Amino acid sequence: MTDTKTTGDKTLTASPKTLTLKGRTESGLVKQSFSHGRTNAVVVEKVKRRVLSPGEKPAGQASAPAPQPQAPAAPPAPAAPKPAPQRPSSPGVVLRTLTNNEVGARAQALAGAKAVEAEAERKRAEADARARIIREANEERERLQAEARKREEDARRAADEEAKRRAEVEASRRLGEETAPAEAAAAPAAPERPRDRQRDAAPRPAAPARPTETQVFRHTDNARPARPGDRPSGPAGARPPRPAGAPAGPGGGFRRPATTPESEEPMRAVRRPGGGASRPSTPAKPEQRAPARAAAGAPKERTRLTITAATGGAEERTRSVASYRRRVQRMSGKGHQEPKEKLIREVVVPETITVQELANRMSERAVDVVRLLMKQGVMKKINELIDADTAQLIAEELGHTVRRVAESDVEEGLFDAPDAEGAQTSRPPVVTIMGHVDHGKTSLLDAIRHTKVVKGEAGGITQHIGAYQVTSPLGGLITFIDTPGHAAFTAMRQRGAKSTDIVVLVVAADDGVMPQTAEAVNHARAAGVPIIVAINKIDKEDANPQRVRTDLLQYEIQVESLGGETLEVEVSAKTGDGLDKLLEVIQLQAEILDLKANADRTAEGTVIEAKLDRGRGPVATVLVQRGTLKQSDIVVAGSEWGRVRMLVDDKGGTVPEALPSTPVEILGFNGAPEAGDRFAVVENEARAREIADYRQRQKREQAAARATVRVSGLEEMMSQIKTAGRKELPLVIKGDVQGSVEAIVQSLEKVGNDEVGVRILLSGAGGITESDVILAAASKAAVIGFNVRALKEARDAADRTGTEIRYYNIIYDLVDDIKSTMSGMLSPERREEFLGNAKILEIFSVSKVGKIAGCLVTDGVVQKGAGVRLIRDNVVIHEGKLATLKRFKEDAPEIRAGTECGMSFENYQDMRAGDVIECYRVTEVKRTL
Repeated sequence: MTDTKTTGDKTLTASPKTLTLKGRTESGLVKQSFSHGRTNAVVVEKVKRRVLSPGEKPAGQASAPAPQPQAPAAPPAPAAPKPAPQRPSSPGVVLRTLTNNEVGARAQALAGAKAVEAEAERKRAEADARARIIREANEERERLQAEARKREEDARRAADEEAKRRAEVEASRRLGEETAPAEAAAAPAAPERPRDRQRDAAPRPAAPARPTETQVFRHTDNARPARPGDRPSGPAGARPPRPAGAPAGPGGGFRRPATTPESEEPMRAVRRPGGGASRPSTPAKPEQRAPARAAAGAPKERTRLTITAATGGAEERTRSVASYRRRVQRMSGKGHQEPKEKLIREVVVPETITVQELANRMSERAVDVVRLLMKQGVMKKINELIDADTAQLIAEELGHTVRRVAESDVEEGLFDAPDAEGAQTSRPPVVTIMGHVDHGKTSLLDAIRHTKVVKGEAGGITQHIGAYQVTSPLGGLITFIDTPGHAAFTAMRQRGAKSTDIVVLVVAADDGVMPQTAEAVNHARAAGVPIIVAINKIDKEDANPQRVRTDLLQYEIQVESLGGETLEVEVSAKTGDGLDKLLEVIQLQAEILDLKANADRTAEGTVIEAKLDRGRGPVATVLVQRGTLKQSDIVVAGSEWGRVRMLVDDKGGTVPEALPSTPVEILGFNGAPEAGDRFAVVENEARAREIADYRQRQKREQAAARATVRVSGLEEMMSQIKTAGRKELPLVIKGDVQGSVEAIVQSLEKVGNDEVGVRILLSGAGGITESDVILAAASKAAVIGFNVRALKEARDAADRTGTEIRYYNIIYDLVDDIKSTMSGMLSPERREEFLGNAKILEIFSVSKVGKIAGCLVTDGVVQKGAGVRLIRDNVVIHEGKLATLKRFKEDAPEIRAGTECGMSFENYQDMRAGDVIECYRVTEVKRTL
């Protein structure tokens, strides 16, 4: 609010002097004293105290209204004359007076502020009143609930006490009936004394009346009973009224009751220093005391034992508060474990189970199970395994039923679930291309797909298994599986034959039937699938398709041109002749087979190939055989599982789902599965993890069994003799895909003999890592990389440890290098060459030389330094080297037949006349595998 300007105001002028405020503080010196006579002076500031005027009050203190006297008000005094304003004696600021308008405006503002403050106070009072009403209602509700609980507790307690009293009365009555006849018969009647008769005849005083509620509270307030000599309280000479029939104490007061049955806890006085006891902090309410007064005949609760209560003699001691609390705990079940009902369960017992797990499945204590095992003589801890038979005995002894299951039951229903009738639909055929190496399988498939896969193969040969899908001229889809033709990839060909519907046997017209061709025929027959013969390379000049047809007869394959049932097609991958006819023949054969599958179910299939991609992680190439594989499905393949993150087709594109007979790549496995494993989609991660754990455990057990397998008898002895001095070449093999690694391992295991062999420390798909190099360095092994390279960390580790890393991209070169290395580990072959014989004629003893044999060379030649054998009676006596060979007195390098000479042996002197000396030479020949 701003003041209104007036024209009659004077101009304000300030004094030229600077206005300052004098401080109210002044400095002083304070002396501090410490222990051991130490002192210290500190400068402090002292604040001056303001002297108040007689009518002035301190700041912050509200002025309380003076009490008004009860006398009538006096007439108002006449108003004093208003003093004239005085001019300030000292020069300074001149203050102007307020005008009438300003005074009125200020009064109006003050009145408005008071009205606003009164309204706020009224609203605050209303809010407080509402809160108080709500609080009182809540307190009343809680009080009523507490009273109801108290009444229930009192009623239950009274019923218990009444039952106890009746039981005691009944027990005493029975005891009295039993002992009364015995006492009457044992003790004669005693004569009655006069004093007893007078006591019985005298009237008995009435029972002391119980003090009333007012008297109890008056006594509680006094905090102690009246004593002799105490003056009565109240008006002068007045005594408190005595209840009717109440006996007076020594001082006319009342004896303090021993207990307060109105509350559960005894009422205790609060002791204050320097004074007596005060009123208890929480006195019992009248509503809570009423039930206790009603049950006057019920025994009282026992409180703390005092001298007054002990010497009173009028009350009987009852049970203590602690005893009552124990009784309440027993009745409420706390601290008292009632026997529980025995639970009979159906316990699922696998082949092996721990003691703790068995106890959990039976809902029994583990110590009880261990105790039963000890009774049967089996000492086991709770974390140790027991077999299924022992677990069944324990469970049946404890009263449970047992259901035996095998560990392999986790795979039940995983594969080959029956389909509903009529749910199957037609699916594309799966065709596998098989044949000998370099017969044009991949070239033929490239010509069909219009691709150039063969140009990307190292050495011009296929070393991987691939899956592709093409469209036939008739409009249907055909899935092709390309298999390598090298002898090392027989496992790949076997997997391709197992997962196919039709086998296309590719045979070169200029080469004829080869060993791998015959092997492919055997794989197709084992799989029970039809064969279509594709005679390739008919464009060459030396091509002879008729020879191929004739050579196939020895393998019981008779083509249609020769009157058989096997389809044949002459094709050329180079010119493209016969490719359409081949696709038509395949489509015709598929229609005859009537291939069907159910697409509306969970997917199943086979892992064709698996690898570990550095950028994408584990990648598995699978062929869906039943159902539809979708993204986010949970799949299990062998001992690995995962959630499908992405599906990639043969052209590199991403697809949302894969129908039956569709080859796709799956991304999302937690590890690279093995090629040839079957995969299936499960409902949740728990089932997938359970199956994968079971298969990993089986794999470990099988590996341990192979490592510890033992044969008995002579066979074990011979095998130990063969492998006792065997040399091993340790290797760490890493490849691009699982199939290539498997082929390399199988090829290297075939190389070797009883003297030298290969020991594979680690094999797997993926690049060479630092851990692989560290493992190889610890075992002094070499690292083999097939179509993979070492990481930078692995190369640095190899440089530090001196580990050799070899890279290969053709399996021929890898096998040849390992074979040559193992050949160098073979000990050379020792060959003995006969030189000649000599007969000892006479023995001569020479001082400082020893015995010299005078000999006659009878056959061949004797050379100095050659090996000799001393033969006596056709028995070899000594074998060593010839030390000296002389002709007369001169050394001779060799002596021929018909010449006499002198000989001496190294470290041997037992020579006799008539012995024969055989001379020979030993040569070493390098061995190869």
